[in-house]
Amino acid sequence: MELFFSFIVPVYNRPNEIRELLDSLLYQTYTGPFEIVIVEDGSTISSKEVVSAYESQLSITYLEKANSGPGDSRNYGMRHAKGNYFLVLDSDCLLPPEYLDVVHTSLKAEFVDCYGGPDAAHQSFSKVQKAINYAMTSVLTTGGIRGAKKAVDKFQPRSFNMGISKKAFMATGGYGNIHPGEDPDLTIRIWEKGFKTKLIPEAFVYHKRRIDWKKFYVQVNKFGMVRPILNKWHPGTAKITYWFPSFFCLGLLVSFVFAIMGSTFLLLVYGFYFGMVFIDALVKNRDLEIAILTLVAVTIQFYGYGKGFLQVTLKMNATQKEPEDIFPNLFFKTD
Repeated sequence: MELFFSFIVPVYNRPNEIRELLDSLLYQTYTGPFEIVIVEDGSTISSKEVVSAYESQLSITYLEKANSGPGDSRNYGMRHAKGNYFLVLDSDCLLPPEYLDVVHTSLKAEFVDCYGGPDAAHQSFSKVQKAINYAMTSVLTTGGIRGAKKAVDKFQPRSFNMGISKKAFMATGGYGNIHPGEDPDLTIRIWEKGFKTKLIPEAFVYHKRRIDWKKFYVQVNKFGMVRPILNKWHPGTAKITYWFPSFFCLGLLVSFVFAIMGSTFLLLVYGFYFGMVFIDALVKNRDLEIAILTLVAVTIQFYGYGKGFLQVTLKMNATQKEPEDIFPNLFFKTD
């Protein structure tokens, strides 16, 4: 099959991010044809003027719609795309010049109907962005589930850097209305339809994540909240590892209690772990401040995710209501 790529990028009130993303797409070394579909998801700050400045240099389709969330916006973009393989990106990503070449070569060598790639920290990122990037991608924190390593089992792509064939999109109907969590939900349904996924380690993007500590907490807290819902929908995919952040936080609390009682062993174990994270972050970033900020990012990540996971698990077990009725803030209303 001859591949024709369509980039699908939903955007909400972030024209400057689109400008940076389109700048990076100008310098792709790939010589084959590709298009870019920008979906304005009910923004009050339009990206139309920014996008129009690139129309003479790139094949771009600009679409506007009412706000219905990133998942539904991606579906909207894919329905209007001309390609047969969709490359889904977040608007806060930058692409290295060889990105499309890497994807094309990998799919030609071993075709799959869905792939994912890692995210990396660009040299221009702030120190907080680099610390958060470490927390989200390190084997010591997330086990590398966002593409930092080969997955032990089937790889679950994330929609900040994800490819899906038109065939798989049509078979599954695309993303659901849960957010976040729409990407693992789609991946699981892709598997259920008999399609394969894979990680392309070299197909990385620079994921900027323009968030402060408060926004980062809200984000990881929602990640923790949606996981029990996904486990209920797809019980065969539930793993004990999803409990680890909750266990980590409860264990840390217990370690302080034991320390007050005179037993510091457990607290020393936690100190050893944070020491490993600090050293690893220092070696990788070669910056003392980033290494210190990484400890803040990891603490927020574990507490936010663990708290969200535990709260939703307990509430779901205490009621027979559907998740959408209990947690309406995790679902977008779509037509």
